[in-house]
Amino acid sequence: MIKIIDYKAGNAPSVLHAVERLGFTAEFASAPDGLKNASCIILPGVGSAGATMDSLYDSGLADALSDFVIQKKIPFLGVCVGLQILFEHSQEDDSQCLGWLKGRVTRFDSGLLRVPQMGWNKVRFVNDTPINAADGYFYFVNSYYAQPEDPDDIWGVARYGDEFAAAVRRDNIYGTQFHIEKSGEAGLALLKGFLTSC
Repeated sequence: MIKIIDYKAGNAPSVLHAVERLGFTAEFASAPDGLKNASCIILPGVGSAGATMDSLYDSGLADALSDFVIQKKIPFLGVCVGLQILFEHSQEDDSQCLGWLKGRVTRFDSGLLRVPQMGWNKVRFVNDTPINAADGYFYFVNSYYAQPEDPDDIWGVARYGDEFAAAVRRDNIYGTQFHIEKSGEAGLALLKGFLTSC
């Protein structure tokens, strides 16, 4: 069963709608027991890293997710803030994050760029994965971006000022800085690829 993490800082209903539009069935999980029988897990993201981590810890989901994703190797997709909290630390709220991937999350330079980045941006996928992702335009709303320590963790890149990691992947862990559920046919195609790979 596809599980969508439903937490105070997320936008789970929008992701559920996208999953159902593709013909898949999913359930919300707002507590550890909601992850039982998960075939894959999606963590949507809206809001700050600090609020997201607080919500995950308050609900008991942070440790449960580590068990399912790191120990049991259940396929996982983090979206927007859901990508950022995969790393060790976020400059946003000075937050300690899940630490599944090595690296940190940094704010865009507001002296040079409009922050947040808001709108469509081209993503170029640079590493092969079981998901056959195609280069295209995806929808972003982000003030922060991930800086993976290992370049092999970078799945896709975009440019906003400098080039940054727009998508990441290691083993069963995937993340997109862009909102797949708001990215039209390109976003749905990538989501379908993830769900099919589960």
